[in-house]
Amino acid sequence: MAKRTMYDKMSDGPNRGWTIDDVETLAKQEGMELRRPKRGSHYTLCSEHLRDICTVPYKRPIKVIYIKQVLGYARAHRTRENSGEQSE
Repeated sequence: MAKRTMYDKMSDGPNRGWTIDDVETLAKQEGMELRRPKRGSHYTLCSEHLRDICTVPYKRPIKVIYIKQVLGYARAHRTRENSGEQSE
């Protein structure tokens, strides 16, 4: 039986009180980069396959709306990565 990824866990329960450490785990598993803030409290999720970024506040727990945005960003990253497309 395959080990469940953080993406699968977050998809099953976006309201489970996820933290920025969980988002960082997701980013590593998916091959994305999570940049720490130089100032302020918002982290930035980046993908070499996407032009846009996804901003996530550090506040614990992270609100459901932000987790859903992170999941959507990860899904777009997967789609672009699997199709071999690069951002322009």
